[in-house]
Amino acid sequence: MSEPSAPGGVRLASAQGRWVLATAVLGSGMAMLDSTVVNVALPRIGEDLDADLAVLQWTVTAYMLTLSSLILLGGALGDRFGRRRVFVIGVVWFAAASLLCGLAPNAGVLIAARALQGVGGALLTPGSLALIQAVFHPDDRARAVGAWSGLGGVAAAVGPFIGGWLVDGAGWRWVFFLNVPLAAVCVPVALRHVPETRERDARERRGFDVPGAALGALALAGVTYALIAAPGGGAGPGVIVPAVAGVLLGVLFVLVERRRTDPMLPPAIFGIRLFSAVNAVTVCVYAAFGGFFFLAVLQLQVVVGYSALQAGTALLPTTLLMLLLSARSGELGQRIGPRIPLTVGPLLCAGGMLLMLRVGRGAAYFADVLPALVVLGAGMVTLVAPLTSTVLASVDVDRAGLASGINNAAARAASLMAVAALPLLAGIGPEAYRSADEFGAAFRRAMPLCAGILVIGALIALLTVRTNVLRPEPGAVEPCHAETTYHCGVSAPPLDPGETRARGEGRLPGAGGPGRPGRPAEGA
Repeated sequence: MSEPSAPGGVRLASAQGRWVLATAVLGSGMAMLDSTVVNVALPRIGEDLDADLAVLQWTVTAYMLTLSSLILLGGALGDRFGRRRVFVIGVVWFAAASLLCGLAPNAGVLIAARALQGVGGALLTPGSLALIQAVFHPDDRARAVGAWSGLGGVAAAVGPFIGGWLVDGAGWRWVFFLNVPLAAVCVPVALRHVPETRERDARERRGFDVPGAALGALALAGVTYALIAAPGGGAGPGVIVPAVAGVLLGVLFVLVERRRTDPMLPPAIFGIRLFSAVNAVTVCVYAAFGGFFFLAVLQLQVVVGYSALQAGTALLPTTLLMLLLSARSGELGQRIGPRIPLTVGPLLCAGGMLLMLRVGRGAAYFADVLPALVVLGAGMVTLVAPLTSTVLASVDVDRAGLASGINNAAARAASLMAVAALPLLAGIGPEAYRSADEFGAAFRRAMPLCAGILVIGALIALLTVRTNVLRPEPGAVEPCHAETTYHCGVSAPPLDPGETRARGEGRLPGAGGPGRPGRPAEGA
């Protein structure tokens, strides 16, 4: 095993630095590809497994359920037991679960495998960026994060092409098989070239908030199950019991977190008014995004008649706009303040979703689909980078990592609940996606609901976000926005970029920056 440079001292221009960056990109690229290709495959999965809409919902939500519930715990495990170790375990776990997804003989096995896939994602997703933060020299961290973001954007951008091509060609199972060779490359590179790091005082901590993680997952699962089962089960015991159980478990989760000395989700942080408000905006925005992208791919294939490749490619403009313009959006938010972007951005997204009402039978791509997606993409570009920056600016710098993790969990949980609830609210029956007329009518009912959620988010931002929250204090180092080059706006904000940036500038413990002693990562 070759480890020529100590943790925290690897330079980006070195051979080892390039290997470390490649490892982080491969790991995060697996999760990004998965998030962009699975939705494209949903109609074919339903056809092949003779599944109703509830199965398609669970194919998406089972993954998001475990990912959103365990992502904070996954980051803590990396800090305690070693970031490389937990990252590698996450990659292997994710690949094994992906293989099981591809081999699934029925819907039940597929859903269970997707839940297992989310566990792997919760281990590797925070670990990917944490490797860069812990391994690279402080002078190179911002550039490394920018390269990681840009290359990750390329992975997400090619996802619809690869996913659609695989679904239309070899079949939907290869959407999952694709992760296996990626993991086979990533793991040996990580073991050979990435030094191990962990927090110096990690062994002194009491333990992990396993009860909190379990209660959070079970609460989400109960409510999600009830929402998905409601269209076919009505108000029977099969719906009411899990719904009540989910709510009660949610209350118990709050009580447990309030009483623990080391909670996964510290309730005190929500006493910060701006942090709570921006997370409320996050919930609105990503609930709308989750519901929209779940239904839009089905609309394009079931109603408009696109192939899987055409549907995936059709949605590409939103990804390209994020890839090209997010960095400038971050700079604009820094200059004019986040209040305007966080108000205008959701309204633009709402407008794009309302324009999707024009997309039905016989819709022309350039006249009907593309304008809606360009407006939606412009809104995403406008709001996403300032949203992330505002979350991080709302707390002390030593809690930036925690704030970013909570915000990511909130975004993913919001997407989860939207995918579960929106078909119920829009009156989409279990077999609706098999009928172009029925699904088209339901889609037209769903888009105003998504737009309405975004308008609520815009109002929250207008009333609660201060204009000057992102302005640097006198004498402070101007923040670097390299990390806002790209992220997948569909699933969640970028994980821990603010902590990475702050440590790189010497504003957090561990960076050895001006005014605060450094605490280098401990090599294993």
